[in-house]
Amino acid sequence: MIGCVLLLVAALALGKVLQIRALIAAVPKPAPQTVSTTEVQKLQWQSQFTAVGTLNPVRGADLSTEVAGLVRTVHFKSGQDVKAGALLVELNADSDIALLHSAEAAAAQAAIVLKRDQAQLAVQAVSQAQIDADTNDLKAKRAQVEQQAAVVAKKSIRAPFSGRLGITALNPGQYVNAGDKLVTLQTLDPIYVDFALPQQQLAGLAVGQMVNLSVDTFPGQAFSGKINAISPKVDAATRNVQVEATISNPKQILLPGMFANVKIDVGGVQEQLTLPSTAVTYNPYGSTVYVVKEAEPPKEGAAGAPAQPASPSGAKQLVAQQVFVETGATRGDQIAIVKGLTAGQVVVSSGQNKLKNGTPVVVDNSVQPANNPAPTPQEK
Repeated sequence: MIGCVLLLVAALALGKVLQIRALIAAVPKPAPQTVSTTEVQKLQWQSQFTAVGTLNPVRGADLSTEVAGLVRTVHFKSGQDVKAGALLVELNADSDIALLHSAEAAAAQAAIVLKRDQAQLAVQAVSQAQIDADTNDLKAKRAQVEQQAAVVAKKSIRAPFSGRLGITALNPGQYVNAGDKLVTLQTLDPIYVDFALPQQQLAGLAVGQMVNLSVDTFPGQAFSGKINAISPKVDAATRNVQVEATISNPKQILLPGMFANVKIDVGGVQEQLTLPSTAVTYNPYGSTVYVVKEAEPPKEGAAGAPAQPASPSGAKQLVAQQVFVETGATRGDQIAIVKGLTAGQVVVSSGQNKLKNGTPVVVDNSVQPANNPAPTPQEK
């Protein structure tokens, strides 16, 4: 009886195994996925720090007046280049000039009184105390003259430094209050670029280091300068350090307020394994790429799996194998691979979102993703 039961169980198990093998054999094989590929290249790279900066004038100010008054004359045009000390605006100063003349007359009278009393002191007609009082009175009158002359001078607004004036709506006959903005004045050559870098890069910075700059306004044009100041303090909120560089701007085409892309060469040229940035897939568990390799034929008798079919052309079937990599610096459309790949390996550059480990692939390189180390924007 026991032998019959065991024989029945073995027969049922054999039947189940055969049924499972038949189901596995009946499962349709995944169709090959079309991808584009690229080869891992070893290129010469110049290490760089990159940042986005803001252009600021070496000297720049919104000019205003210290005193209120009526505009009498405007001596400039919008956008004009002026020298330091150039007269820009005159306010009505008639009453102030009259007060200045009155103060000058009072000072002259005080000088005459002092001279007369000094002559009388020689014949003992007045005391020394009178001479001292006359001297102090003359000093006070002359101080009043200087004070009133300063008030008159404030009615003439002059350029504090050389530069280019902005656009103004100031007109003769207009009344302005103290502190009202009259016009902006900016020095354009040279010009500053202010930017921030992470504190980890502070060791690679030094005053006098060369800086390369580009702006989207003038694609293809490069500007250069030198670092002139590094902040002695790291921002506690962002852990960034502020850096300022002076950029030559002889054509005065760079304007304050523009944003700029800043690059700083650091160290010497090094060899790096590079790929297009599109070839790397970023995941919470790490960065991966898919390496394309020839499929290995299945072992005989492995779960009854059929042999891998060959491609119609007779070539071996290609499959994608997922590989974890460690990425480094980026340069344009390229990214450096620090660990995980070797030069010459073929990896998927686009289409990896439909792959998993072991997926058959068909290579179509008629369209390739961008792989330019120094891309420039193109308008269509």
